[in-house]
Amino acid sequence: MDIFEKYVGQVFDRRYRIKKKIGMGGMAVVFEAYDMLKNRTVAVKMLKDDIAGDTQAVKRFINESKAVAMLSHPNIVSIYDVSVKDNLKYIVMEFIEGITLKNYMLKKGTLSFREVVSISEQILKALEHAHSKGIVHRDIKPQNIMLLKDGSIKVTDFGIAKLPNAETVTVTDKAIGTVFYISPEQASGRIIDHRSDLYSLGATMYEMATGSLPFTADTPVSVALMQVKSTPKNPRELNAAIPRGLEQIILIAMEKNPAHRFQSASQMLRHLLQIKNNPKAVFKVTEHNADNENLFTQHSSHGKRTRQSRSMLPIIMGITSAFLIVAAVSAVMILSALMEATSGNDTIIVEIPELVGGIYTEGLSKQLDDNHYDIDVKYTFDVSAPNTILDQTPKSGEKRKVIPGEQDCKLSLTVSRGAQTFTLDDYKYLYYYETEIALKELGLVPEREYVYHDYIPESYVVASSPEPGATVKYGDTVKLTISKGQNSEEFSVTVPSFLESTENAAKLLLSDNKLKLGSIEYVQSAKEKGTILSQSIAAFSEVPQGTKISFKISLGPATEE
Repeated sequence: MDIFEKYVGQVFDRRYRIKKKIGMGGMAVVFEAYDMLKNRTVAVKMLKDDIAGDTQAVKRFINESKAVAMLSHPNIVSIYDVSVKDNLKYIVMEFIEGITLKNYMLKKGTLSFREVVSISEQILKALEHAHSKGIVHRDIKPQNIMLLKDGSIKVTDFGIAKLPNAETVTVTDKAIGTVFYISPEQASGRIIDHRSDLYSLGATMYEMATGSLPFTADTPVSVALMQVKSTPKNPRELNAAIPRGLEQIILIAMEKNPAHRFQSASQMLRHLLQIKNNPKAVFKVTEHNADNENLFTQHSSHGKRTRQSRSMLPIIMGITSAFLIVAAVSAVMILSALMEATSGNDTIIVEIPELVGGIYTEGLSKQLDDNHYDIDVKYTFDVSAPNTILDQTPKSGEKRKVIPGEQDCKLSLTVSRGAQTFTLDDYKYLYYYETEIALKELGLVPEREYVYHDYIPESYVVASSPEPGATVKYGDTVKLTISKGQNSEEFSVTVPSFLESTENAAKLLLSDNKLKLGSIEYVQSAKEKGTILSQSIAAFSEVPQGTKISFKISLGPATEE
C-alpha cells in the first residue's frame, strides 16, 4: 500500500477533504482535495512526514507559500491557504487540470512557431509580474510550466525562489535549479538576479523550438560546465523553419554575460511581440549595454539581413564561491587596462596586475596567456575558498619587458585548494548532480551506488558515506546512494476478497489494489449471472504488485429445455 494513501478520505483542519494522490516530488506529495467551505476542488501540497522536521526543507516549503502569496497573476498558480503545524505542513493551491510543458514536448516533439511564441509570451508575463515584486524564480524549466487545455499556462514551484528582503533559500550553496536550464551564474555559484530567469527561459524556448536541449553530456556535471563555457548550436541549424528573429531572441536570452542579455522580462516580451506580429522580422544588434532598453533595432525582412553578432566574449568561470568571483573579473579587467606598448621596437612593457584575492579559472588563465604571461601555478591547502589566488610573483604594479612571440613574462601564482579537512554536509533529498557539483568544488571524489526506494524519487540522494557531519579531507571519496525510485515488483499488496462481487466491480478492485486480471472462466451456477464464484489466489494473501488474479464467473442457472 502506498504510504500516502492513508491520507485519502481524511479532512485537514475540518475543511479540506483529501480525494486522491495526484503527484509526488522530492519533498512533497500533492493531493486533489475538496474545499468544503468554498465548495471547490483544490490541490493540497503536503510536506512529506519524513522530512517535516528538516529545517531547510521547511524553509523551502514556507518560501514557496510566501513567494506565491505575494503574486496575483493569471499565469502563476494561486495559493489559497497555508498550514505549518507540528504534525501537518501543507499548502492549498489552485487545482490545475493539464500537463507539464515537458510532458507535452515529449509527446509532440518540436513545437510550432506560434506555440513557442504563445507559451513564451505567457511565461514572460508571469516573470514580468514576479520580478516587479522583487521575486526571482530561479528554476524556470518545462517541468515547472503547466499547460492547460485552453492553451494557457501556469508557472509553478517557487520553492527556491529568491524573495526581496528575506533569507535566501537554496537547494545547495553552490548550484540551484535544474542543470539543463540553469544560467551560467547559477552553475558557477555567482550572484544571480532576474536575468537568470531569462536565461532559463531562453533554454526552454530553445528546446521548444528545436526539440533538443541546448547542452547535453554524459554527466550532469559536464552539462553544468557547458552552461558556463560553451555556446549552443544556432537553433536554425537544428530546425530551419525557425524564423531568424526568434533565433536571435533565444540566443540573446542565453548570453553567458547577464549584461548582454535582455535586461528585463518586459524588454524581452516587447521583442517577442514584434516577432509574433511579423514572423519575418529580424533585428540588428546595436550594442551591448546593460542600461540600453533597446538591444535591437528592427531590420526590414526585404532588405539585406545582417547576421546577428555572436562575438560577445562569454565570461568563462569555474565552479567556485560567489562572493570571490567578482574579484577575478576585476583582475582580468585590470590586466587588460594596464597593458602598455613601447614605441620604436618589438619590445612591450606590461605592468603586473593585482590578482591576489581573485579566483584562478580557465578564463583567467587564457586571458593571461593571451597577454604575454607564462603562468606557473602552485596549489596549497588554505582556509580560503578553492581556487582563490593567495600570492603572486612578481607583485602587482611591477613592470616587465616582453617580446611578443619570443619572450613572455613569468608569473607565479599560489592558489588555494581549499581547507584540507572539513565537515561533510548533508546532501539527502538533493538531486545527485547538484551534489556532485558541490562535492567536486570541495575537492572530493563522488561515487554512486543505486538502490530502490519507496518514497525518495529517482535521481535523488538517499544517503552518503561518510555520513553527514563526518570529517573529510581533500581528495577523499564520498559514496552517494542514489534512489532508483520504486521497484513495484518488490512491493507486496494484500489480495482482497472478490467473492460475490460482480465482474465489473472486480476489475475496479484489481486496479485499486495494483493487481492485474488473469484468465476468466464462465460456468453455470445457481448464483446470479456475473457473480464471482472463485479467485485463483486466496483473499488476504500477500503478493507482489502486478500479480494476475484469475476468476470463475457465474453464467447464471442452467436453462431448462
